Amino acid sequence: MPYTYILINFFTVIICFLASFDKRIQFNKLFGKFLLSSTIVAIPFIIWDVWFTSKGVWWFDLNYTLGFTIAGLPIEEWLFFYCIPFACVFTYYCLEKFFSLRGIDGLNNLIVFTAVIILSVAGLLYHERIYTLLTVVVTIFTLCYLHFIVKKDWIARASFVYLVLMPGFFAVNGILTGSLIPSPVVNYNPDDFLGIRMGTIPVEDAVYGYSQFLLNIYFFKKITKNEK
Repeated sequence: MPYTYILINFFTVIICFLASFDKRIQFNKLFGKFLLSSTIVAIPFIIWDVWFTSKGVWWFDLNYTLGFTIAGLPIEEWLFFYCIPFACVFTYYCLEKFFSLRGIDGLNNLIVFTAVIILSVAGLLYHERIYTLLTVVVTIFTLCYLHFIVKKDWIARASFVYLVLMPGFFAVNGILTGSLIPSPVVNYNPDDFLGIRMGTIPVEDAVYGYSQFLLNIYFFKKITKNEK
């Protein structure tokens, strides 16, 4: 079905988009700043995407897309780097606005050190698998930059929200990787990742999404001057 990927993007973003205009939230006033922050994050991730697609690390079944491609990526894939972050940043913004999440800030050290150790071991053991290695390197850099260099105190809060978003992650990435449809929208070269899947989703996708999520929160906060 050629509308599969575009519908995934649409249903990912539509509820959050409509809720943005709620008078209690007024996230619509931040649309411009969100677009700027998400573009900053999207640029390196799109370059990564284009490179991996050109190398056959992953590829797209265009039967599930509208058929328009830019730099080898379906137009839906470009939109993915705005639709998914929009839903994620909106959710984080609302949870932080209406609930007190600061009580878990003390977990920052534990989360960062545990994640860095686990990722480092995975990177060393499976350095020949390019998707695994690059995902590990980017996520370790992201965590270390946020925690040790710019010293942000919201990593635990963001990590909690990422867990809250997991049902949506499994729904979206599950369909893209072949759940509920005859074949995957996104296919992976088995030589380039661990081969460990959560259902149909490579475990690297969750780590990749985590680093992308953290960077979107960081730049959104920075641009809106909401440093804490």
